[in-house]
Amino acid sequence: MNRGVRVNRSHRRCGMLAPMLHYPTAILLGLLLMQGCATAPRAAAGAVLAATPPMGWNSWDAYAETVTEADLKANADWMAKNLKASGWTYIVVDAGWYISNHTIGVINSTDSKFNLDDYGRYVPAVNTIPSAAGGQGFKPLADYVHSLGLKFGIHIMRGIPKEAVRRNLPIAGTAYHAADAADLTDECPWNPFNYGLNTHSPAAQAYYDSLAEQYRGWGVDYLKIDCIASHPYKGEEIRMISSALRKSGRPVVLSLSPGPAPLDKAAELSANAQMWRISDDVWDIWYGQTHFPQGPGNQFAPAAEWAKYSGPGHWPDADMLPIGRLEPAAGYLQPRASRLNHDEQRTLLTLWCMFRSPLIMGGNLTHIDEWTNAALTNGELLDVDQHARDAHAVIMTPDSAVWVSTPAPRAGAMPLGATRRSRYLALFNLQATPRTLHHAWQELGLSGARYSLRDLWEHRDLPAADAVEVALPPHGSVIYRVDPAR
Repeated sequence: MNRGVRVNRSHRRCGMLAPMLHYPTAILLGLLLMQGCATAPRAAAGAVLAATPPMGWNSWDAYAETVTEADLKANADWMAKNLKASGWTYIVVDAGWYISNHTIGVINSTDSKFNLDDYGRYVPAVNTIPSAAGGQGFKPLADYVHSLGLKFGIHIMRGIPKEAVRRNLPIAGTAYHAADAADLTDECPWNPFNYGLNTHSPAAQAYYDSLAEQYRGWGVDYLKIDCIASHPYKGEEIRMISSALRKSGRPVVLSLSPGPAPLDKAAELSANAQMWRISDDVWDIWYGQTHFPQGPGNQFAPAAEWAKYSGPGHWPDADMLPIGRLEPAAGYLQPRASRLNHDEQRTLLTLWCMFRSPLIMGGNLTHIDEWTNAALTNGELLDVDQHARDAHAVIMTPDSAVWVSTPAPRAGAMPLGATRRSRYLALFNLQATPRTLHHAWQELGLSGARYSLRDLWEHRDLPAADAVEVALPPHGSVIYRVDPAR
């Protein structure tokens, strides 16, 4: 959530960061283990949960708090028909699904009317999610999403509803009550709905355990929890909700918001979540001069620092994709088409895929245009996000950036056209004027004298060259697969 008007919100500046040196995967794993990092969570015996960066759609950018069951089904239908074959999987209901009195353009309202069960847990408002009537919660909607071959997710705020505390409702399956679990001195700086939990009380873990059981019964596959990864960072609550999900026995991807998550907590985040945000909210501007909103131009520096922590079961998250139509009730400003032009949208997608970020579409799928659909189903580009390794920035200046990664096998086979000597190479113009970039292969860590190039956006092969040179438009980019020339 937290992707619009703020209420008394404080921020920590995420400034430009120096590029980081690349660490081989083996060294990274050793560092994580030395810091006490647990092994990646398991979806089933022998299977890593979120073995590749999760791909899906979230309701916030297009609907804010106003999304209805009909909207969710329509977007799920569209994904199943048009995107599922390309790997898009998750349908995520963002904030406000438990509020009865939504108003377009108003979020985080102190006048919100909540729906709770007898145990102090939020339940869907039946005026927007009618299948939740009769105490069924999200199960009928989750069943529908599952019937399409997709997975279902929800958003929550950390902590316990203030209304549950006011009424001192019991915590399911225990002798505790809401007041036993709450920390009345802890509130989210930008959302008034919940109290934080008193992490010294066993009632706090019991409450998160009860949520995990509720979500297991509904069939939730993905949980986005907000006001937990930054301003403020709540490490103990992260560990508690992670523990609760593990105990429930259902594999649930845990996504932590907002950002920037602290880099020095990378081992703790890797041990307890599958996704965590590396910056504040990304919207459809190129570069944000303040903490909120951010744009793709802000993401190059944090991505360079976080890239070495990406791997099966733990993915630093560059945030949602604010592309396509952000309507009918955008989570920030007025409903609109994305203000990023096509070159900037290509750059956003190219960086996200090189960085191996989760890919969570924000625009309204039912209003998608041909260009956006082609971008989201570009298999050669998606292979970079889903099936590469050792991604890192080799050049970062105020004017440009260059990233390199290595294709990795999927199901025992290399991506189409790639060999074990192939590399992915992306070049970015970070300036608002056209630029021509020229680099010798050795500058980029490539030892060969000549390389052939495959343009992954244009799907065409280019002649072998003894250096790479490309003219880029303002905020433009290109991504190649390069192979040693025979």
